[in-house]
Amino acid sequence: MLVEKIILGIDPGTSVMGFGIISVKGNKMELVAIHELILKKYDNHETKLKIIFDKTLALIDEYHPDMTALEAPFFGKNVQSMLKLGRAQGVAMAASLHRDVPITEYSPKKVKMAITGNGNASKEQVAGMLQNLLKLKEFPTKYLDASDGLAVAVCHHFNSGNLSQEKSYSGWDSFLKKNPDRIK
Repeated sequence: MLVEKIILGIDPGTSVMGFGIISVKGNKMELVAIHELILKKYDNHETKLKIIFDKTLALIDEYHPDMTALEAPFFGKNVQSMLKLGRAQGVAMAASLHRDVPITEYSPKKVKMAITGNGNASKEQVAGMLQNLLKLKEFPTKYLDASDGLAVAVCHHFNSGNLSQEKSYSGWDSFLKKNPDRIK
């Protein structure tokens, strides 16, 4: 009997945050849900972080994922944007760890490479390949941030046997042991 595994993928963001959830039985993947959290309408950054935390908890409580896979922030030139993005990712990580759901981070290039075979693929190429991989007649969203969240979940499935290259945590103790420099 094949065991079902549910993977929640998250593309952190403070304007739009993408979530994708897949079910895996053996090597068969199915789309369970795809969501976007539109945060542009909120001016207050703290409000955005609370909404991210609450939405992540709600998705975990509804779908009961076995794993959360997150896209790690890429390094850009705008320090303020990077700081806000890192906070969004941290809040999503905290929500998962709060519910004892293990987390793994993947770089944007790793996600694109896993889905398309090209680490520099466009968002449209990633969405098109996801549509093909999941055998969807049409892609269920017009926003590409949701497809990025879905891509992270699929990337995790493809890489679940090879996690040594990525950061993976099973709880707060695991996170703190692997990141002693983050303790002040």
